[in-house]
Amino acid sequence: MNPSAQLSPPIVLAFAASDPSGGAGIQADLMTLSSMGCHVLTVITAITVQDTLGVEAVHALDADWVEDQARAVLEDMPVAAFKIGMVGSVENISVIAEIVSDYPDIPLVLDPVLASGRGDELASEEMLEAIRELLLPQTTVLTPNSMEARRLAEEDEDEDAPDLANCAQRLISYGCEYVLVTGTHENTPKVINTLYGENGQIRSDRWERLPGNYHGSGCTLASAIAANLANGQDVADAVRDAQEYTWQSLANGFRPGMGQHIPDRFFWARNTEPEAGSEPGAND
Repeated sequence: MNPSAQLSPPIVLAFAASDPSGGAGIQADLMTLSSMGCHVLTVITAITVQDTLGVEAVHALDADWVEDQARAVLEDMPVAAFKIGMVGSVENISVIAEIVSDYPDIPLVLDPVLASGRGDELASEEMLEAIRELLLPQTTVLTPNSMEARRLAEEDEDEDAPDLANCAQRLISYGCEYVLVTGTHENTPKVINTLYGENGQIRSDRWERLPGNYHGSGCTLASAIAANLANGQDVADAVRDAQEYTWQSLANGFRPGMGQHIPDRFFWARNTEPEAGSEPGAND
């Protein structure tokens, strides 16, 4: 064994699309995981044309390229966690599911990227079905926003939108262990994020609702959870601490272009940290 291996940071493999704006996608994963003390292996699933305003085009990579990227690094280095973001195609979902199935003991965080912040469609119905069938049964923590949770859990188009607790339980019935539903899109004074497990609600955290819109907040949260799991935290603590990190990243965010703000994943390096954004006793 390499004598320096014991000194290595935990390694996380991230599957995601490339975002040339640096706000979301694999770039967000890289910055978040690095900021939280992990070494990041990156598997590109798609190339996008986008800026802080929205996504103009998506080119999914061939599934063989996705597989070859992942197999090459997995045969070389041990990973402590997987993080999956935008997948690009049904074929990519299938090959990613096959790859992670070889590592059943490694925690997997899935951020179901179904649309851009502007509302650009990023996942077809066939991709949704493939996610349900192939990825959810292997997922440790699923991190949908409320709109994604309802869409992923909805089976009947004529059915009234179920409440979020029912959505979470339906998603857990597909096989994932935990679902963290984020409430940014809900009409509530505070942002309420709720973690569900097989037996129902585990924790619920309330956060100050920040002004403006953010590009890459979901990527940041999911990657932060993966980093905490890779660093040995249990799921409940990993989720709580990842929310704190994400809120601070957003509160210190900046607007470099004409569209959304970008989270500052290295806020701690600039010593401009705002007060914590959760209420005392926010965990219900």
